[in-house]
Amino acid sequence: MIRYTIRRLGLTVTTLLAISLIVFLLIDLAPGDPMAQLPLTIPPEVKAEMRRVLGLDASLPVRYGKWLWQLVVVEPSVWIDARFATSLAEGTPRIISWQTRAPVIELIAQRLPQTLTVVGLAYLFGTVVALPIGIWSAYRRSSTFDHVATFVSIAGLAIPPFFSGVLLILLFSVHLEWFPSVYDTTQRVTGWDSLMAQLRQMTLPVAVLSLQTAAQISRYMRAATLETLGQDYIRAARARGMGEGRMLIHHAARNAMLPVISVIALGLPQVFAGAIVTEQIFRVNGVGHLLITSIQANDLPTVQTITMLLAVLIVLANLGADLLYGALDPRIRHD
Repeated sequence: MIRYTIRRLGLTVTTLLAISLIVFLLIDLAPGDPMAQLPLTIPPEVKAEMRRVLGLDASLPVRYGKWLWQLVVVEPSVWIDARFATSLAEGTPRIISWQTRAPVIELIAQRLPQTLTVVGLAYLFGTVVALPIGIWSAYRRSSTFDHVATFVSIAGLAIPPFFSGVLLILLFSVHLEWFPSVYDTTQRVTGWDSLMAQLRQMTLPVAVLSLQTAAQISRYMRAATLETLGQDYIRAARARGMGEGRMLIHHAARNAMLPVISVIALGLPQVFAGAIVTEQIFRVNGVGHLLITSIQANDLPTVQTITMLLAVLIVLANLGADLLYGALDPRIRHD
């Protein structure tokens, strides 16, 4: 297992370096100039000095190396300095947003709690709901429950978040007036009333994201459980007189979870991607909203950093799924 883990870690580092280069090149070479929005009355020598301060006058390899060094070394050092009162990054330039002139990591840290709250609850709720639905749909194959669960899951996979979000707003916010359509990021939980208000405003964004999560995971869980129910050891357990509930939970569901674990681990980055759209619909002031506004303002450092962090999340999710799958199934790590 140790050698398998080392191999996967080495592949992960190589993949992240390749992704960082691709992300930097694609965004840096995109059309647009941060100096284009400045007033025409600014003298050319002032614009040239601003380009020098922003580092735009350097060559492409120098800019990439500086950005990667700041992302991998400087920003973690700043966190260590704040945490342990050291001075590792004292006086070292950080990744600065062209739009706000503030460190990009601090902007992300300010928006991250809102995104993690919505995405975390949506993924947890979607997963908890999807697993029993998939297991019971497989056990009651071709029943009314199976048909309804299949229809809902297919609809959840087919309907994009921007459509389901607007549909829920029209139904529950405009017509029924049950839930607010705009997420108030200034809301603080200080008592029972504020807690209920927070839960009410989180209901619609969480419902949109959890619908996609539950639809995907339930389909995989159903297929894996169907395959497991046809195995010889399930027939042997039934022949020995084992109860259906114990057989389904302790034998069928447990073994069916092995391939589904990878789906659960790899599905988390997809929820973050869906949150980018959902945050725009419900006005959640999260990382996705920051990414969209930075793209509109041509704020390349912010866009590059957020895109790279999302890529890191995807790669780490792959790594976690590989390690967990290798720990549960020894055949994987010996391949």
